[in-house]
Amino acid sequence: MRWMLALVLLLGCSAANAADTFRFTAIPDEDQSRLVERFSKVADYLSEQLGVDVEYVPVTSYGAAVTAFRNDQVQLAWFGGLSGVQARQLVPGSKAIAQGKEDAAFSSYFIANTSTGIEPEQDQLPESVSGHSFTFGAKTSTSGRLMPEHFIRQRFDKAPDQVFSRVGFSGDHSRTIALVESGTYDVGAVNFTVWQAAVEDGRVDTDKVEVIWESPTYPDYQWTLRGDADERYGDGFTDKVQKALLDMTDPELLESFPRSGFIPASNDDYGPIESVGKSIGLLR
Repeated sequence: MRWMLALVLLLGCSAANAADTFRFTAIPDEDQSRLVERFSKVADYLSEQLGVDVEYVPVTSYGAAVTAFRNDQVQLAWFGGLSGVQARQLVPGSKAIAQGKEDAAFSSYFIANTSTGIEPEQDQLPESVSGHSFTFGAKTSTSGRLMPEHFIRQRFDKAPDQVFSRVGFSGDHSRTIALVESGTYDVGAVNFTVWQAAVEDGRVDTDKVEVIWESPTYPDYQWTLRGDADERYGDGFTDKVQKALLDMTDPELLESFPRSGFIPASNDDYGPIESVGKSIGLLR
């Protein structure tokens, strides 16, 4: 009987410890294997800083990241602008607590296969993209869909499917680059940091695909924390999480995002994203 009681107590303790594990996820905006390798190191850093077990939970789509947050499968998430607004609408009290230094003034790059002959422009999206095939990234990506669609509508006063011969969704920024480089699509829209990292790493052939326009800036990615974090992990836990993120300076960790560092953020910073999302029917 004693060994059975000990086993019950051990299992109970294990369950309690598992329940206290602090979990986070990140929208899968790049190749999943790269994200798992990088964010596992971020989990180790956060565990050391917060004094609790921290686990990175990979997800397969932007929608899955929002669902995991809503269902309390994760308590913290690295969201894009749109997915962050969606998550905070679903979980009242949740807070945007940090954003990358680049995220206060983020931008999308419109890229084209060089065989199209589309000439880059600085002031506006080239009119000559009209009639070509086009791919967005994920359907709820801020930099790969929401804001690019907004700028396309501004430029042509038409929906994307009325501007382009064919419109698709690649699923992530890395895939968008690959599809445009291969000629599967003529034109696409990508997160500027993913493009820059791909060029720097030699993962894109700039003889085959080039940037034809950089969009105006807008607020984008952010860390969002559930509003019940202090109740669950102790008073002041929200502040501890925010401080750990703001104090992240290791270049290897920051490469996971990729960002040069983090600065404070608030829900109000993403008002412009909410407005655009409502205007094109992606938010209520």
